[in-house]
Amino acid sequence: MPKITIHPSGQTIPYDPGKNLLEILLKEKIFVDNPCNGKGICGKCRVKILSADPPAAHPTEAELLKPEERAAGIRLACLTEPRDDIEIELLQKERRHEVLTDGYVPDLAFDCDIIKQVIQIKKPGLDGQMPYEEQIRSQLEDIEKMDALIEIDLDVLSDVKAQPGIMTAVLYKSHKDGSCTRLIQLEEGDTSDASYGVAVDIGTTTVVCALIDLHTGEELANASMINAQKHFGLDVLTRITYELEHPEDGRKKLQAAIVGSINDMIQEICTQAGVSREHIYEITVGANCTMMHMLLNIDASPIGKAPYAPIFVNARDIPARQIGLQAAKGARLYCLPSVSAYIGADIVAGTYVCGLEKARETILFIDIGTNGEIVLSHNGRLLCCSCAAGPALEGMNIRCGMRAAQGAVEDVHITEEGVKVDVIGGGKPAGICGSGILAAVRELLRTELIRPTGVFIKKDQLDPNDYRFPILRLDGTKREAVLAEETADDQKPLLITQQDVRQVQLAKGAILSGFTALLNKAGLSMEDLDKVMVAGQFGAHLPADSITGTGILPEGVKEKITYVGNSSKTGAYMALMSARAKREMEELAGQMEYMELGATEGYERLFSDCLIFPGHAGKKELLKGGIRSGKDR
Repeated sequence: MPKITIHPSGQTIPYDPGKNLLEILLKEKIFVDNPCNGKGICGKCRVKILSADPPAAHPTEAELLKPEERAAGIRLACLTEPRDDIEIELLQKERRHEVLTDGYVPDLAFDCDIIKQVIQIKKPGLDGQMPYEEQIRSQLEDIEKMDALIEIDLDVLSDVKAQPGIMTAVLYKSHKDGSCTRLIQLEEGDTSDASYGVAVDIGTTTVVCALIDLHTGEELANASMINAQKHFGLDVLTRITYELEHPEDGRKKLQAAIVGSINDMIQEICTQAGVSREHIYEITVGANCTMMHMLLNIDASPIGKAPYAPIFVNARDIPARQIGLQAAKGARLYCLPSVSAYIGADIVAGTYVCGLEKARETILFIDIGTNGEIVLSHNGRLLCCSCAAGPALEGMNIRCGMRAAQGAVEDVHITEEGVKVDVIGGGKPAGICGSGILAAVRELLRTELIRPTGVFIKKDQLDPNDYRFPILRLDGTKREAVLAEETADDQKPLLITQQDVRQVQLAKGAILSGFTALLNKAGLSMEDLDKVMVAGQFGAHLPADSITGTGILPEGVKEKITYVGNSSKTGAYMALMSARAKREMEELAGQMEYMELGATEGYERLFSDCLIFPGHAGKKELLKGGIRSGKDR
């Protein structure tokens, strides 16, 4: 059997010919960046072939790799199919990612669905003393809060030992109608002090888990990681495609990846806090609609094609062990409700956390990522839409793009002394993340190196003594901007290409057109906004001047922008700590009006208008004040 040797570690991997190098490496859990899931589109899965006779370059590699790279033996792993022994060097390192775990938490009255009660078990005698089940039921029905029917499952009775003593009953209230309380677990002794839950935010890119003391509401520990489904694609549509292309086991693999991630993080936070996972009785989850389907092993393919009708949007309340989550034997899993295929439970959570349904102000809420989900709150009405911003704002489909990890450029400033970059974790840049690429375009616009149409100016328009002159360079006939000559991992220089600018332009057009379409439907303009609330991982790294400097929003709203952090996790926390919050979020999801942008009259023209960047300083701004509502155009 042929083998692959990886340098400099010397690790060897036997393999069966017939699969490409990317598939072989991922199967062995070896990190290779592959945003497009091996489709040969992104050009990120680069490896260096050290063998004397590297395989011939695939025709697609001629478009994605420079001639000098191909001559040096660099190939794309997804397009390289080894046949014999081969030696390779990996060109990327898996870096520690910056994941947002905190967020604004409103005041909340605790009313958990989990209740623990100590009971006394007596051995029945010949005098007709009650059987064990009736002893348990009678004591539980005496609890002041328990005015509902107590359900006791047969598997819970298996925890009862035929001997007298103290036991602790773990009860789960039905929050829907209050008519039933379920006994989910019996524990030996008095364990009433140990009662914990886990709040989870599942994003397409990242996953966050927080361990919560159900008595106090205190967050005892948290953990975060990149969503393990990244091996099947970096965006929801690529993962849905994987599911379709692997009908025999695709859904199971996607579910196993996310469930495994959550189990690993539960173990991590339990270790941090010195808590047993056997005392975790409820897990609440906020996630987008696709991630929720994949968590529960429900077919997500309808979300990826018209008419984009998901299998379900309602909240789900099931035993946690039903999907393999490792917590207490009787632990429950509660999944927050969604609105539609592209307005998921994470956005319902954010809307609830920010109190948009009760707001007297006119508020625009947005969670910016691969999809930009937007909610407009005006006079108690909640309009929402989702716009396909694309992966550029996650650092993907960008020449030197990467996720928000150590080594990523997150902000850029062009000065007369040169280009200054802010790098996550310090040191030399390894690439540029979403907030960084947006900042770079902001600065290129501000310094007039690109026009409002998104096109780089010609280098011969600049005086050689102009401080901007060294920033522009030509790659053949293609213009690009140099942010840094030296980068980490010897991948240099750090560039912004014309195609990168176009990717940002498409994202900006999608988001601004979504804002404007909602405002148009409500008969409002940008000037009518009282507040803009930015949520999510990307927003946490995004300065207000990047939002307005690139024209995602007009300059006039700059002082109205606030950041609310990880509102999806906060919504999951509120559901964990309050039965009322669960009820209200379920009601809220039914009140949110979804607007399909593609079906909106005049949307193509609106999108085209929104592609234009703001004009240069001192000149008439093409988007001054924002695109007006239809009545003003």
